[in-house]
Amino acid sequence: MDTYKSIKERSEGLYKDRGSRFLALAFPVESAEEAKGIVASLKKEYHDARHHCFAWRIGYLGDEFRASDDGEPSGSAGRQILGQIDSAGLSDILVVVVRWFGGIKLGVPGLIKAYKTSAAEAIAGAQVVEKVAGKWFRLGFGYASMPSVMSMIKSMSLPARAQSYAEDCTVEVRVRLSLEEDFLRSAGNIPGLSCEEATA
Repeated sequence: MDTYKSIKERSEGLYKDRGSRFLALAFPVESAEEAKGIVASLKKEYHDARHHCFAWRIGYLGDEFRASDDGEPSGSAGRQILGQIDSAGLSDILVVVVRWFGGIKLGVPGLIKAYKTSAAEAIAGAQVVEKVAGKWFRLGFGYASMPSVMSMIKSMSLPARAQSYAEDCTVEVRVRLSLEEDFLRSAGNIPGLSCEEATA
């Protein structure tokens, strides 16, 4: 299996309880650095809020994740947000819940309900998309090998980028995980072709 589910674009959810407002914002992300950048920008944008709790899960296996209570009682916020992400079976997603305190303490059960509900609302409002897990490879070859390389790219329907066809040709192609063995076998059969993994 090399497919998994994420969301297409930003979505929002809102929950209110005894004067406190919980604005949940869901974003598609592909790296921890991207998620951290969004959290930092939201802290600036909503600087008047008391808490900016969040959770993310990244990768087609969903094995990269983080949850933060940002000052709320331990386990009352970040873990609840991550739980909603997992309930929806999503990855490559960040959910941030911004809280404005209304003057009345909600207690841990009230906070759990607030963070869980607002996060669920943001996720429910998002358009779910199917993503295909894959890797980028950089191919290097001489002009004489171009017909063979182009034939392989076309027959395997590989998305291409960073193409340069001068005396020394280079192109980067994205290979879905289920095709990686076939791709490497085909690439190995083309004389003079170098193949190395490229950064995503």
